Amino acid sequence: MIKEEKIRVGISIGDLNGIGGEIILKTFSDNRILDFCTPVIFASVKTMSFYKKHFKSSLNFQGIDTLNAIVHGKVNVYNVWKENVNIEFGKEDKKIGEYAIKSLTKAVEALKKEVVDVLLTAPIHKHNIQSNSFKFPGHTDYLNQELEGESLMFMVSDKLKIGLLTDHVPVKDISKHITKDLVESKVNIINESLIKDFGIRKPKIAVLGINPHTGDNGVIGIEDDQILRPTLKDLKHKGILVYGPYAADSFFTSDNFLNFDAIIASYHDQGLIPFKTLTFGKGVNFTAGLNRIRTSPDHGTAFEIAGKGIADHSSFNEALHTAIMIFKNREQYKTLTVNPLKKQKV
Repeated sequence: MIKEEKIRVGISIGDLNGIGGEIILKTFSDNRILDFCTPVIFASVKTMSFYKKHFKSSLNFQGIDTLNAIVHGKVNVYNVWKENVNIEFGKEDKKIGEYAIKSLTKAVEALKKEVVDVLLTAPIHKHNIQSNSFKFPGHTDYLNQELEGESLMFMVSDKLKIGLLTDHVPVKDISKHITKDLVESKVNIINESLIKDFGIRKPKIAVLGINPHTGDNGVIGIEDDQILRPTLKDLKHKGILVYGPYAADSFFTSDNFLNFDAIIASYHDQGLIPFKTLTFGKGVNFTAGLNRIRTSPDHGTAFEIAGKGIADHSSFNEALHTAIMIFKNREQYKTLTVNPLKKQKV
């Protein structure tokens, strides 16, 4: 059954020198949010108080030192650290990156133990977080290690959902990574996510080509003919409504993309450029394919405007609502798919 108590949302603070603190303050300044969720910010009361004073926010916090002390109806701040932190907005700082990872690892630990129901991550700076103990290009790769399942970067909004065959892979290596097994795996993950996480009974999925003009019959590359087309044909025979490959340069020039429930791009920029162009500020980065739910806004640390009080919190707010919606959809799916027939004794 869907939990009757408010959904507990774990929030990692992100890079302290970026806009994470500001968009968190702005999002939870709307008290109505507390009617349907209980936020738990993984940082420290001292850090959040600094942000509150700097941005002249009226938001009040409930400081807690243990996660079994979470209070519903309050914005909880779990003290991951106690010391004062020197925050310099807009500055790249490896030390600040360490605090971002402290927040993230504690939040993920709570997510794994189901102390929080979903995870909402504020932006991190990929260079600042690198260390001997943390060598991941971003949240998705780290969560893939820590949680069960196979992660997939799934950029979602009301009208447009784009998944990636490859994400943080250098352009020169993309074709080496795209194999029949990879395509089958990613299509299956997206198809299952659309059913379980978004309540779409028979999803229709479009796949963009690897090469310009999907290879032009081998003139501009053979990968579309040798890998994508036969794999998509096999998937169709298995009952998945998958179509393509489509030429990426013209796919978004009309409203044709609205005929599909999701689109799969071959690589990062092929998918994220149209997604951010069409939805920026309303888009959400959702890590599909895992046994726990994580969402994030569709932007980065925005160092250039950090500390100025002008950051737009729309995408972070969308990420919050999307995480809650997916949690409810998964709970409902579990309820609907439980076998109603009791086992009978032979």
